[in-house]
Parts: sequence; structure tokens; C-alpha cells
Amino acid sequence: MKNRLNTVMLSNSDDDIKYAAELIKNGEVVGMPTETVYGLAADATNPEAVKKIFEAKGRPSDNPLIVHICDASMMEEIACEIPKLAYKSAERFWPGPLTMVLPKRIIIPKVTSGGLETVGVRLPSDETARKLISYSGKPIAAPSANLSGSPSPTTAAYVYADMNGRIPAIIDGGSCNVGVESTVISFENDAIRLLRPGYVSVEMLSEVTENIIIDKGVLEQLALTAKVSSPGMKYKHYSPKAEIYIIKGNLSDFEKYVSENLKDDDAVMIFDCDELSLDVKTIMYGRNSEQQAKRLFSALRECDEIGADRVFARCPSTEGVGLAVYNRLLRAAAFRVIEV
Repeated sequence: MKNRLNTVMLSNSDDDIKYAAELIKNGEVVGMPTETVYGLAADATNPEAVKKIFEAKGRPSDNPLIVHICDASMMEEIACEIPKLAYKSAERFWPGPLTMVLPKRIIIPKVTSGGLETVGVRLPSDETARKLISYSGKPIAAPSANLSGSPSPTTAAYVYADMNGRIPAIIDGGSCNVGVESTVISFENDAIRLLRPGYVSVEMLSEVTENIIIDKGVLEQLALTAKVSSPGMKYKHYSPKAEIYIIKGNLSDFEKYVSENLKDDDAVMIFDCDELSLDVKTIMYGRNSEQQAKRLFSALRECDEIGADRVFARCPSTEGVGLAVYNRLLRAAAFRVIEV
């Protein structure tokens, strides 16, 4: 960063949101709550403002940003050639944690779309986010409000920990309800391609069409040279300083593996219903998939807060929103998966 800024914490009162909207209008970046995770918000149509997002995050410039709108009608202002299936998906899931990748209009600069001719569009359900977009009068580009590669923030305090001195303001909207980033989809004729799983699950998308294609990038590591249409597909993401290892197996096999490989300063990430007889630093990250989604990123930050060198994590389900939890954990673990 060239110059450190005085980062102020704002409430989600109308006056503070309007102040944040003026910052957006003036080409600045603001920490914004959404129902998924906190975002770094800037005018999606202003290339210089968007560059400030990349600078604040230390984010690769070929990683596309999602553009947030406050009303479904705004979709046609920033996207074109919108298929019927997109309108059907918007009617079913908006406002909410669904991003649709569509051909972009010229109003969206290449820096926002990561050099692509498409743009990810989302209408968040969070009222504060929608007010900020409405008051600014601009579609807002908003990737997660963390340093690139580190766990996404689900509270304003975590945004401040990463962004203090890097952005002028953060709106505190409380803890995020969902806890993992939005589901990202694109369209191929009468099919939906899942690019990044989220709260809107494959099972839910099947209500719109039976033709669901799961992109290989959801569960496999893509080459660094690959062009991607969605954030969160290519680079190592969501990762603490500690090395994460996903352990696939039942609880007794998990405990046996950990006991045979445990070193000083190791820790475990287990489900709330799990009980271990081991003397080991323990982080709980939820009883079911929805709780795990909400807790995952704060649990990954706890790995560093307790000074863990390595963390052995129970493997979540891949059903429903569990697929999103597994997808994020895979990237946090740099695809280190051990079957026991």
C-alpha cells in the first residue's frame, strides 16, 4: 500500500450508509456486509476504483469480481443476451446468495470482469448492502473483504483486522447469516453449470432445471494458466498460516490417524457432536452443514489465533450446502486430502 488510510468503523444506520455511499461515488472502497461474507465495495463501472480493490486485497487481476445490484431490473443495465433460465433463476433465488455469470455490457470495464466478456451478477438479500448500492446509484463490485488467500471475513472485526489502513471505512452489519460466498452459476442452453458451490445448493438449483453440470473446478485443482469465469476457482483461497489437512473417514479412524501423527502445536477441527480422547488443541466448526458454513471461516482464523502449525480437519458432507463447505476447505488445505 502506498499510503495508509485512517479506517473508520461505521454503523448500519441510514446516515452512516449514506456517508459510505458518498465514498463509493468518490471512487473509494468500503467494507460492506452481505448475508454471505463481508465484501470490499467499489463502483463497478469505475476502473480506478476497482483497481483500489485489487490493491487493498493484493488480489491477482485476472480473478473476476462479482457485481452487486439492489434491484433485479439492474441486471439488464450491466448484462445482455440474458437467457430465460437466468430470469427463472433470479425469480427463484433473488434476493439471495446466487451469482449468475452473463455476457457483460460495455458499462462494466475489463478490470472488473478479470479481462472476460462476462460478468457475475448478484442481488444480495442483506438490507444494508442493498441500501449502500441504492444510495450510491452504482452497481458495486465486491469481492470478499480479506487479504487475498486468507479466510473470508464474516464479521466487521475480521475485516478491520485485514483492512485497517487499506480502506477508508467499514460498515458493521453484524455477523453474516450464511458464512460462505455465493453460489456461482453460468448457463449452457437449457443447462446450469455450477462454477462455485454455496448456500444455493445443487438440489435447490434442480428446482429450476434438471440439467445441472458441476464444473471440474469445484472439486479439482485447476492449472494456474486456466481462464476462470468465477472467483474462488483457481488460486489457493481461504487459508490460514497453519497447514490444513482434510481427513476423510469416520471419527474413530480420524482419532487413530491424528494420534499416530500428532506433533506439538498441531490442532484438530471437528464437528460439534464429536468427542475425542486426545489431548490436542480443538476447534469446533458446527454440528451440521449449515452451521459449518457459518462457522468455517472464523474456525480457520482461529487456527492462527491458537498458534497451530498443522490442523487436521474432519471432512464435511458434500450434500446440500456441505458441498460449499468442502469446496472452501479443499482450497484452504491446498487440496491436501488424506483417506483413512
